[in-house]
Amino acid sequence: MKSVTVQQLVDRFSLEVLTGETGLDRMIPKARVHRPGLEFVGYFDFFSHAHVQVLGSKEITYLHTLSEEERNLRIGNIVKYHPPCFVVTRNLEGLKYLKKYCEEEGIALLRTSEPTNRFTELLDAYLSKALAPEIAIHGVCVNVSGIGILLRGQSGVGKSETAHTLIRRGHRLVADDVVVLKKISPETILATHNEINKEFLALRSIGLVNVSRLYGRKAFQDETRIVLDIELSKWQENALNNELEKEQQYSSYMDVKIPRIEIQLQPGRDVAGLVEAAANNWYLQRQGYSAVEDFMKRIENQI
Repeated sequence: MKSVTVQQLVDRFSLEVLTGETGLDRMIPKARVHRPGLEFVGYFDFFSHAHVQVLGSKEITYLHTLSEEERNLRIGNIVKYHPPCFVVTRNLEGLKYLKKYCEEEGIALLRTSEPTNRFTELLDAYLSKALAPEIAIHGVCVNVSGIGILLRGQSGVGKSETAHTLIRRGHRLVADDVVVLKKISPETILATHNEINKEFLALRSIGLVNVSRLYGRKAFQDETRIVLDIELSKWQENALNNELEKEQQYSSYMDVKIPRIEIQLQPGRDVAGLVEAAANNWYLQRQGYSAVEDFMKRIENQI
C-alpha cells in the first residue's frame, strides 16, 4: 500500500515543526485531511484517525474556552488514537497543551501560515495524487488543446513521431515510452511521467530529444487527465468502414473506462491532424453536440 511520510509533508508545504520530531518518519496511509470538531466534543463513531488532523481557528478557539481539566480530556481522547500528525493553520498560538500531549506520544505537531480552507484543499490534492493507485503502461501521452490523450500501439508504429508533430503544432508532451497512470477518483485517471523520462521524446533515426529545450517550456506538461485512448495501428484494407458513427469502444484502466478509438496509419495520412480532430470532436460531444444528429436533421429538413 502506498504511503507518504510526515517528513515529506513538512518538506512539501514548508511546515514548522513545533514538537514531536520523533514522529516525522510516521506514514500517512489515507488521503484527505480530517478536522476533529466532533471528536473534541466526544463523538468518535466515525473518527478518521488514519488521516492528517487539521486544526483551524474553530477548533483552537473551542479548546481555549475549556477548563484545563476538560481540555486535557478532549485532547487526550484524540491523541490516544495516534493519528499521523496534527497541523495547526494560520500560525495560531497558545498551543502549550497540544505540544505536551504530542511530545509525550511522539506525534508531530506542525504549523502553517496558510488559511485553513486553502491548506486543506492543497493538502487533499497532494495526498490524493501521492496515494493514488497507479500503473505504468507503454505508450505516449499528450495534451491536445487541453484534452489528455493516450497514444498506444506496437513498437515502431509511429507514436512518438505523431507526438512530435503535435508538439510542433503547439500541443504538449506529458510522457513518452512509459506513461504512469494514477486513479485519483472512481472516474478519473491522471497521466504523468516517471521523472526519468520527463520532457524527453525518443525519435527513430534522430534519437533522444528534450522537447522543452527544443520548443520551449510550453511544449511540456507535467500531468493531464486522460479522456481519450487512441490506438495507432498499421493500415489494413477494408478493415474500417465509412459508417456515419461507430459504436463507442472503451479501454479500462484500474476499472475506469476511457473512450477508445483506432487510427490506422498509411503513408501520407495526417495522423496528427486526425488526433486533433478526435480531441475536438470529443469536446463538442461533451458540450452536447453530435455531428451525426446535425447531419440527419439536415437530411430530414430536405425531405
